[in-house]
Amino acid sequence: MSTTTCQVVGFLLALLGLAGCIAATGMDMWSTQDLYDNPVTAVFQYEGLWRSCVKQSSGFTECRPYFTILGLPAMLQAVRALMIVGIVLGAISILVSIFALKCIRIGGMEDSAKAKMTLTSGIMFIISGICAIIGVSVFANMLVTNFWMSTASMYGTMGGMVQTVQTRYTFGAALFVGWVAGGLTLIGGVLMCIACRGLAPEQTSYKAVSYHASGHNVAYKPGGFKASTGFGSPTRTKKIYDGGAHTEEEAQSHPSKYDYV
Repeated sequence: MSTTTCQVVGFLLALLGLAGCIAATGMDMWSTQDLYDNPVTAVFQYEGLWRSCVKQSSGFTECRPYFTILGLPAMLQAVRALMIVGIVLGAISILVSIFALKCIRIGGMEDSAKAKMTLTSGIMFIISGICAIIGVSVFANMLVTNFWMSTASMYGTMGGMVQTVQTRYTFGAALFVGWVAGGLTLIGGVLMCIACRGLAPEQTSYKAVSYHASGHNVAYKPGGFKASTGFGSPTRTKKIYDGGAHTEEEAQSHPSKYDYV
């Protein structure tokens, strides 16, 4: 799979997963009434994160929002927070990943910048998917716990008769939508992170090599250097000083004051 294909597929999966998370958060069927012991009923109840609804056999449905925040169970508030955080992170990741797509050129943006943006959006998609999966799983665990507690209190030992004490709730459609949406967002984020490796430019390091001219009998002195190539007379050897270049014969024709000491 090429880098562009991997990036586009990851983006589409994450976009579809984000849409599913938004739909699951707004759905009312997070928990539905269990009809195992009473399949024929005039009233069907189901609840969501934001309101509870009652559907009558006549087809009339009445929903009532939760008018309190502090009166709600702590687990329900935690699920709300996880779903909202997942949606916000997913929305930000969508905006970042649009500019990071390789098939879209915006100004003079380099591939290294697109690689960093792709990695950032992929990580945020992964966190968003994890938040959605954890939120749905926490709500499902709460339903399972309440279901078995209600089941234990429903059945008594008075002559083997069954007594219905309270309504039991089971998994609703929103839970399955949330699980699938969180998984799609997570997979999309992983694909975006994989595509980041193909977008990053390859860095090649070159070792610096210094070349020196080949010569014979090269001697270095503090005041300069004396070099002889071996092709001329030794008396024509040049001395290079800081002030210029002079031959040994010129140095002998102009004696210095130190020669008479």
